[in-house]
Amino acid sequence: MERADIPFLSATQLSQAIRDRDVSPIEALESYLDRIDDLDHRFNAYLTVCRKDALAAAQEAEREIASGRYRGPMHGIPVAVKDQMWTKGVRTTGGSTFFADFFPEEDSTPIANLKAAGGILLGKTNLTEFAIGGAQRFAFGRNPWDLDRFTGGSSMGSASATAAFLCATSLGEDTGGSIRRPAAWCGVVGLRPSWGRVSRYGLMPGSWSMDQVGPISRTVSDAAITLGAIAGHDPRDPYTWDVPVPDYTAALTGNIEGMRVGLVANLTRWDQVDPEVTAAVQKASETLGQLGATVEEHSLPLGRDTGTMAQVLINTEASVYHRERLRTGLQQFGRSNRTGLLTAGVMPAQAYYKVQKLRTLVRQQVLEALDKYDVLVMPTAKTAAPLVGDDPVITSKEMAAGQTLVLTRPFNLAGCPALSINCGFTGSGLPIGFQIGGRPFDEETVLRVAHAYEQATPWHTMRPPTA
Repeated sequence: MERADIPFLSATQLSQAIRDRDVSPIEALESYLDRIDDLDHRFNAYLTVCRKDALAAAQEAEREIASGRYRGPMHGIPVAVKDQMWTKGVRTTGGSTFFADFFPEEDSTPIANLKAAGGILLGKTNLTEFAIGGAQRFAFGRNPWDLDRFTGGSSMGSASATAAFLCATSLGEDTGGSIRRPAAWCGVVGLRPSWGRVSRYGLMPGSWSMDQVGPISRTVSDAAITLGAIAGHDPRDPYTWDVPVPDYTAALTGNIEGMRVGLVANLTRWDQVDPEVTAAVQKASETLGQLGATVEEHSLPLGRDTGTMAQVLINTEASVYHRERLRTGLQQFGRSNRTGLLTAGVMPAQAYYKVQKLRTLVRQQVLEALDKYDVLVMPTAKTAAPLVGDDPVITSKEMAAGQTLVLTRPFNLAGCPALSINCGFTGSGLPIGFQIGGRPFDEETVLRVAHAYEQATPWHTMRPPTA
């Protein structure tokens, strides 16, 4: 295989090639470094490329595999990581100039787990400021499907790097939808695991009650092997659950015969959802029916209000975390975060309390629906990727109310796993996200349904025109 062709393998295919010794970890790494050198100036996906350390890790992986010490499907796989997770000795900015020169003394648990599985840290990817708002403090990340389009939010660099074949797979973080919407707008797979499935030790927090690390990958199988490498209980994160981590790839049978699917009609056929998105999602749900699932319509009565609920929680919890920085370095924050965090800092306790009660009702509605259905499906975002415009800082009333991410937030508030997968394109050639949500700690079923859909459709084979 020519080195230039290696980046176009899925992570799963590359894993098999490395295991069979058809491709060496060093060849794989160098093929991605070549593409980053040639193309990342278009996308600004990376803030830091770990060239020297990655090469040393690839050499070690090659020695281990040659001696029969194969660690598993992530061994030798180059991975891009959102620059929100501590990486020992590697700059970790959180997307903020506050941490422009921060070099952690230890790895976050997801990174430590990734390395233990044999994964290679390729670099740190671009994100919005502290992963909580529209402010972009470094070079603005670009969407490989259209360089003038928004990449989708705080995990933008990981989604862009994955879609542009600048890494084999990547890690993002999802507080209100920041794995799934970038995945949707960049045409890849993004999985937010159950809250507590992946440790957040060493993660720069946005909202303690909703933050969750997860994979952004080109295929469902890639997401499965990436999640398998990072998931698990961590005594250093008291919110992780001490439950077994399944072999997620075993769930990818392609068989969804007899499964029950609930199409969330009031969040799919809604006048705020672009008709092209609605049509693509309805067609995707019909495909699940053709594959043997029973598809019925369902509604989440509070679903349309979850954007505002989640935004109150995110800004209030973030304002507490950033309280001292707001006091001493207010002007260092981007405009949108400055506004949101200051407003949240004076929010009455009664408002936060009321939203927590509403969150309980949302969780109850979602879990009751998932008693009836194996998965719930709906759009990931109301539109395909919008134009960035002259000012990439989002300050609209819709952003302030959390409405740009409203379709992802029922699952965040409920603590459930949810995945976005490409289900087609708009007339202008932009990808559309199909969201599949499941019961807490049942990522296997979500992955199973997503994989069956992926294998029955051609969308995962499409390449962005700029990559």
